[in-house]
Amino acid sequence: MSTTGDKGAAAAPREPVTKTGTAGTGRLKPVVFLGSATVILAISVWAIVTPSGAEAAIGVAVDRISSWFGWYYFLAATLYLAFVLFIGVSKYGTIRLGPTHYKPDYGLFAWAAMLFAAGIGIDLMFFSVAGPVSHYLAPPEGAPESVEAARQAVVWTLFHYGITGWAMYALMGMTLAYFAFRYRLPLAIRSALYPLIGRRIHGRIGDAVDLAAILGTVFGISVSLGIGVVQLNYGLKVLFGIPQGLAAQIGLIVVAVLMATASVVSGVDRGIRRLSQLNVLLAALLLLYVLIVGEPFRLLNALVQNVGDYISRFPSMTLNTFAYDQPAEWLDAWTLFFWAWWIAWAPFVGLFLARISRGRTLREFIAATLIVPFLFTGLFLSVFGNSALFLVRDGNTAFGRTAMNAPEQGFYGLLEQYPGALFSAGLATFVGLLLYVTSADSGALVMGNLSADLPTPVTDASPWLRTFWAVATGLLTLAMLIVGGVRALTDATIIMGLPFSFVMFLIMAGLYLALRTERMRTQVLTATLPASLSGRTPQQGPAGARNWRHRLARAMAFPGRRAAGEFVESVCRPAFREVVQELRAQGVEAELLEGVDEDSGLAHIGFRVPVDPSDEFVYQVWPVEVPTPGFAIRSVSAHDTYVRFEVRLAEGNQGYDVMGYTREQLIADSLDQYERHLEFLRLRHEAAARSVLPDHRPDAPEAHLPE
Repeated sequence: MSTTGDKGAAAAPREPVTKTGTAGTGRLKPVVFLGSATVILAISVWAIVTPSGAEAAIGVAVDRISSWFGWYYFLAATLYLAFVLFIGVSKYGTIRLGPTHYKPDYGLFAWAAMLFAAGIGIDLMFFSVAGPVSHYLAPPEGAPESVEAARQAVVWTLFHYGITGWAMYALMGMTLAYFAFRYRLPLAIRSALYPLIGRRIHGRIGDAVDLAAILGTVFGISVSLGIGVVQLNYGLKVLFGIPQGLAAQIGLIVVAVLMATASVVSGVDRGIRRLSQLNVLLAALLLLYVLIVGEPFRLLNALVQNVGDYISRFPSMTLNTFAYDQPAEWLDAWTLFFWAWWIAWAPFVGLFLARISRGRTLREFIAATLIVPFLFTGLFLSVFGNSALFLVRDGNTAFGRTAMNAPEQGFYGLLEQYPGALFSAGLATFVGLLLYVTSADSGALVMGNLSADLPTPVTDASPWLRTFWAVATGLLTLAMLIVGGVRALTDATIIMGLPFSFVMFLIMAGLYLALRTERMRTQVLTATLPASLSGRTPQQGPAGARNWRHRLARAMAFPGRRAAGEFVESVCRPAFREVVQELRAQGVEAELLEGVDEDSGLAHIGFRVPVDPSDEFVYQVWPVEVPTPGFAIRSVSAHDTYVRFEVRLAEGNQGYDVMGYTREQLIADSLDQYERHLEFLRLRHEAAARSVLPDHRPDAPEAHLPE
C-alpha cells in the first residue's frame, strides 16, 4: 500500500506480470452496489407481485419512447458507428491499449472466440429463423411473400445483428481499455469521463454512471436469458418430452445460474475462455451440418446475394425511420428494440472486451470487433435464415406461421426437416445452453467488477459478489417472464437502454479529448527532443569514457531485488529529494511520492508538481519484476527474474527502464519529462485560445473584440 500521495491514475498499482487477474481483493462500492441491487430487486418483486400492473406500466413507457425518441435511436446508432470508424482509420488507430511495448494477453483464436461469445447469446439461434421468416411474411414495407420481401428478410436480420451494433461494443471496449491500461484508471464506465470531469469520476458522478451501466446491463442480459429459457424449454420438450411452462423455466434458470456461477468463479482463463472456444466450435459444427445436409449450392448463392444486398442497402437502412408510413409495431419489435438492446449490452460487453484486449492497437481492436464476430454471425444467419425461407417459399406455410408466432419453435422446426433431427436438436440445445451460460457468466463477472473498487484493471471482484449478480439476473429474468414473457423483456430493454445512450455520447467526447491530448504530447516530444539529446552529450576525457562504459554495463545487467532496493536508496531517493528541494526553492509546491508496490513488495518513488488547478505533473519510477531473457550472458542461477524500474507519468506507463541510471541521469530524465509537460500545456493553451479568440497574427486583418 502506498504511504504518500497515492491518488489518481499515476499512483495506481503496477500491472501484474501474468494475464490472469486475482479475485476477491477489491472493496465494495456501496452506492453503486446497494443502489443497483435495490432497484433490480424492487422491480423484480413488483413484477412478481403485480404482473398486470407492471405490464401496463412498461407498455405505456415503451409507447412514449417509441413516439418521442424513435428518431433518436436511429441517429445515435449511426453516430456511434461513424465515430468508431473514424478512430479506426485515423492517425489514432496505431495507439496501443496498454504500454507501447506490451504484447496481447491472448492468442488470436482465443481472443476472437471470446469476442464472439461475449457479444452474442442464445438469441442468435432464436432470431436466425424467426427474424427472416417474420420479415418475409410481414415486411415493414412492400408486399409480403414476394421476391423483394425474401431479399429484405435476411438483410434486415443481418442489419439488426450487423456492424452498427458491434460498433457500440467497440466504442465501449476501446474506451475502457484505453483509460484502464494507459491511464491506469479503474476498468469501469466512469473512467471514460476522466477527460471531462477529472478526479470527480471517483465521486457521486462516477457512482451514478456505473449504477446506470449496471441497470442497463442487467436488463439487457435478462432479455437473452429469457429468450434462452424459452428456447431451451422447447428443446427439452423435443428431446425428452418435458412440458413447456413456468415450472420448467424456473428449473432452467436455477441450473443456468449454478453453471454460470461455477464458470465465473473459476475466472476468465479457466472458465469463460474455454467455454467460449467450445461454443464457437460447436456452433460452427451445427452450421456446417445444416449447410451440408440442406441445399448447399442454393444456400451459397443466397449468401452471396445477401452480402451484396447488405452492402448496397446499408446506407439507406441505417437512417430509415419510415417517416411517411411508419410501421410502429414492427419498429418497436425489431429496430428500436435491437438498438436499445445493443446499447444495454454495450457496458457489459465493452468492459469484458476491454478486459481481454490489453496489448491490441485501437485499429486492430476495432477491425476485429466489427469484422470477426459479424463474419460468423452473418454466415449463421444467412444459412439458417435462407433455409427457413426456402421451406416457406416452397409451400410449407404452417412452418412459417409457427416460426413467426412461436419463435422458440422455429429453430427446432427447421432442424426437423433434415435427417438426423435428434442429433441436430441435441447439439442445438447444448450449444444454446453454452451460449446461455457464457452470457450469464460474463455478465456476472462484469457487474461484479463494476460494483467493486478493484486495485488493478485485471483484478476480478470477489466470488460472492459475482455469485450475487448471477442470482439477481436470474431473478429479474424470472420476474419479466411472469409479467409478459419475452415481449416484456424486450419492452423493458427499450426503456433501460435510453438513459445510457446519452452517457455513450459523453464517452465519445472523453475518448476523443484523450486521444487528441496524446497526439499533442507526441508533437511535444518531437519539439523537445533536440534539447533532451543535447543534455545527454557525453563529457570529454576520462569522465566521457566512464559514461559509455557505464552505459554498456547497464545494457548487459539484469539486476535482482537486492540491487533494486539499493538503486532506490542510493540513486532515486537522493535525486528526487534534490529536485523537490530545488523546485520548492523556486516557489513550486513540489511533493515527494513514496510507497511500496503491493504485488512485488518493492519500493516505488517519484515526485508530483501541481502545475495549475486542473493539471499536475507526476514522475515516478515503478518496479516491474519480469522474466530474465534467454540471451542474458551473466548467470541467473539464483533467480530467473530481474527488476526493471519503468517511468510512469500522470498519463500512464512510458515503457522505458531507468534502472542503473546515475543520479544525474535520473534528474535529467525527470526534467526532460517536466519540460515536455510544460510545452504540452503551452500548446494546449494556444490551441484553446485559437478556438476562442480571433486571429492575432501580425499579417492578419485587425480583429474587433467586444469592449
